[in-house]
Amino acid sequence: MNRATFDAVVVGSGPNGLSAAVELARARLAVCLLEACPEIGGGARSAELTRPGFVHDTCSAIHPMAAVSPLFRTLPLERWGLTWTYPPVALAHPLDDGTCAALLPSLDDTAAGLGRDGEAYRRLMAPLVAHSDKIFRDVLRPLRLPRHPLLTARFAFSALRSCSGLVGRHFQTEPARALVAGCGAHSVVPLERAGTSAIALVLMLAAHAAGWPCARGGSERITAALGAYLEHLGGEVRTGHPVRSMRDLPPARAVLFDLTPRQVLEIAGDRLSAGDRRRLDRFRYGPGVFKIDWALDGPIPWRAEACAGAATVHVGGTAAEIANAEAAVWRAEHPERPFVLVAQQSLFDASRAPAGKHTGWAYCHVPNGSTLDMTLPIERQIERFAPGFRDRILARHTRTATDMQRHNGNYIGGDIGGGANDLWQMIARPALRLDPYATSNKRIFLCSSSTPPGGGVHGMCGYWAARSALRRCFGRFGAAWSSYDDATEHPTP
Repeated sequence: MNRATFDAVVVGSGPNGLSAAVELARARLAVCLLEACPEIGGGARSAELTRPGFVHDTCSAIHPMAAVSPLFRTLPLERWGLTWTYPPVALAHPLDDGTCAALLPSLDDTAAGLGRDGEAYRRLMAPLVAHSDKIFRDVLRPLRLPRHPLLTARFAFSALRSCSGLVGRHFQTEPARALVAGCGAHSVVPLERAGTSAIALVLMLAAHAAGWPCARGGSERITAALGAYLEHLGGEVRTGHPVRSMRDLPPARAVLFDLTPRQVLEIAGDRLSAGDRRRLDRFRYGPGVFKIDWALDGPIPWRAEACAGAATVHVGGTAAEIANAEAAVWRAEHPERPFVLVAQQSLFDASRAPAGKHTGWAYCHVPNGSTLDMTLPIERQIERFAPGFRDRILARHTRTATDMQRHNGNYIGGDIGGGANDLWQMIARPALRLDPYATSNKRIFLCSSSTPPGGGVHGMCGYWAARSALRRCFGRFGAAWSSYDDATEHPTP
């Protein structure tokens, strides 16, 4: 039977909202999770978008950050149906001459494949790979004095550079330069900007630490497992429950919003101080995405053999071409040759498509709020490296940037990352505060990817927001609930 009052209410059931609810429930609190849609999941959902039997991920598809998440490593999600699939190649990046740069689980194998840039890649990454767990614990947390200052300083020395600067400093050959630039382009910020190297380094490090997996059966299995575990802990999940004002919430001592600042202001702005409203109103959103899913009559016919071993393929050509495309998007332009992120999960997960058939998933970056259909530029880019690709398309499903926001209200203007990833908003997200999850209202907290450590399916924004609420609303101090201890040190019931 539904309760009337709760210790905590979480609004929004993306990976961060679910993680916040789980962390609060692990503390033996009465928790209610509210979701406006008929099903939970937020950015980690799946659906038959094209034809029956073809399972497509509606947003997030490949999950390197989930594989290294200190929180997810403490949760028994496999008991609730989550199985990870690890392709032999974490990432493939084809080039026009038919060659391909490959990011492999093995640092040595990756270096060997980069030819005369292999030793430079090894020098850059080996010290980080040797201490990857410690780095992820410091990176996937709010800005604080690091627990491992020397190691973090070494990481920061490269991470605070621009990705273009990192590429120019370390690499001479195009395969290595393109590989790193493609990883840096996940920042959705011009590669000449400071801090874009951080995204590249974290993604490459994740490949060597754990791989770039996908969830067997679809990304929805991640959030379904989190939801099932939450209910096992006694949490209550209510779907089809939109929240438009604080009056739509059941009574609770703490409310955590897995929403972006604009939505929080619309719902709870009258409960916040004028200073908070100004800070949240200044929060900036980044470019959007145009997304396309395909039902395919066969696998994508890549010219480069290594692409067949990867669930993730970066289609963008040279480092300079990627940099030009990303800079154009930042200028509110639509590049003719966009940088395209492609996922081909069905190569490694037969449950994604009927026998002998396959799925394809891709998006490119576009200006925020774009309504332009980028199907032709995307398919031209893939055809460039996989001749005959378009002949294998049985059906397609597309979403413009504005369609993405209609699908998920957190994607303001099609921004799937919860806000612009420039250096300032990486440091002060959503605003410069000692506790970035708390607000002027002692019972209201933010737990979305608009808070540290930002975008990605890792649950750490929700985890740290829950820890903030536990301290501020429930007085959970002491050793087991100290301010910012490592999630891996927190016991699982």
